[in-house]
Amino acid sequence: MTRTSQYRAVPNAPRDPHAERIIAHRGHDRLPSARQVAVIGGGIAGLAAATGLAERGADVTLFESAPQLGGRVASWPLADGRNMSRGFHAFFRQYYNLRALLRRTDPALDRLVAVTDYPLQTNAGLTDSFKSIPRTPPLNLAAFVLQSPTFPLTGLAKVDLPSAFELIDLQFPQSLSRYDGESAAAFLDRLRFPHNARHLALEVFARSFFANPHDFAARELVTMFHTYFTGSAEGLLFDVPVDDFNTSLWDPLGDYLRDAGVTIHLDSPVDALHQTERGWRVGTSTGGGVYDAVVLAADPRTSRGLIAALHGETQQLADLQSRVARRTNAPAFAVIRLWMSDTVHSGRPAFLGTSGYQLLDNISVLERFEATAAAWTQTHGGSVVELHAYAVDAPAAPNSPQGQTIRTALLDDMRTVFPETQNMEIIAEQYLLEDDCSLADVSPWQDHPAVTTGIDGLVLAGDWIRAPLPVALMERAATTGFLAANELLAGWNVTGHDLFSPPRRGLLRRSTLGRTVRHLALAKGAR
Repeated sequence: MTRTSQYRAVPNAPRDPHAERIIAHRGHDRLPSARQVAVIGGGIAGLAAATGLAERGADVTLFESAPQLGGRVASWPLADGRNMSRGFHAFFRQYYNLRALLRRTDPALDRLVAVTDYPLQTNAGLTDSFKSIPRTPPLNLAAFVLQSPTFPLTGLAKVDLPSAFELIDLQFPQSLSRYDGESAAAFLDRLRFPHNARHLALEVFARSFFANPHDFAARELVTMFHTYFTGSAEGLLFDVPVDDFNTSLWDPLGDYLRDAGVTIHLDSPVDALHQTERGWRVGTSTGGGVYDAVVLAADPRTSRGLIAALHGETQQLADLQSRVARRTNAPAFAVIRLWMSDTVHSGRPAFLGTSGYQLLDNISVLERFEATAAAWTQTHGGSVVELHAYAVDAPAAPNSPQGQTIRTALLDDMRTVFPETQNMEIIAEQYLLEDDCSLADVSPWQDHPAVTTGIDGLVLAGDWIRAPLPVALMERAATTGFLAANELLAGWNVTGHDLFSPPRRGLLRRSTLGRTVRHLALAKGAR
């Protein structure tokens, strides 16, 4: 196998000296009296909330609608020793709070392995790599511009400098409202990056939210660029689990929670949520119960439905329901996992981001890092290849004409990117089309629901929930999960969990020199 040459040990601690510790409320070490808390949703947000609460003595009951934990980062077994998931997920070094959650069962993060490169390729054949770029800003940005074939030096003259300076002139969360009403596409238009650099350096971030750049919020784009590139010294390289998500991550965490006294109900979708004089009644098809508090950490559509059905006449509830009603889900995404008759060329990267093809956004060679896939390859002699399209047309059944059109386009893209697959037989295949991710739209940042609701005993968590830190995707889910637990614990005067964040200030706000450059840039932009 090529695994040892492509991966190395995962570091145990953040290397960025500017990473910030977010101090939680200080009070009792544990709850002085029992509190019953329901956590609705067993994805990353719900698991983080359940962990934060159980470790402080709360009596937690977790309800998950699927047969396994992990939510939208779950995996499940298939026949013949194969498995399936909802697509590739990168565990970046900036995911401090998610990694802290995983360390509950894996202190050294031995169940993650480090990817040594993150190549990106356009349909024109241009490829960028972050392997040899320094991690520390601004050296990383300068090195990218100098080394990238997609960013000719002549392109610098066309870049709008005031817009470019915005990428290193952020302060969280104060700067986020600056982009209310602006899409990622509109921001990229005024930035005037060279066309190919725009696709590889920035637009790839937008599509990782399963969104078209014209519908995706500019604030999320600049947040991600800050978090992964211009604001953090962790770099753009990432880690992946050594095996499927549940074997590596969520099953051990489930055992940890059960040992901590958490009751976990799988295959238990919550269909009713009501506030009563005695507390919060949670209803499922098999029963439910009454709880002192609820962490609503289900998928966005389910959470919106439960909030819309709440009864009450308070202004807080009306405001929450109004905000939630304005949220929508992102376009569908497609995942195809293929078990092939032969192996792809040994020089192919384990993960390749793509841009400009019909639908393909990335392609993974799973036997390079996933133990279950590697075992299948060793037995059958073929690669396990996964294709991912982040934003496709409206939801469709995989076997429908529309679903088959998507499948055909992805297979054609694979055979273009990896030509050796043209003559390979597909031994087995799994194909998913899902549309259960929230759209990070251009509506005002303050209009999006936050962890706190103003309603006694109800807090929200998930990657669609507004957070005051530069976090996104899986890390936003973990962070809001811990923040939800901390909010309840603070109300009971119990010490919460300290969190970590990438720097909340951009380069131009960190030093006297930076502030001077910022003022000069703003003055130039005003002329």
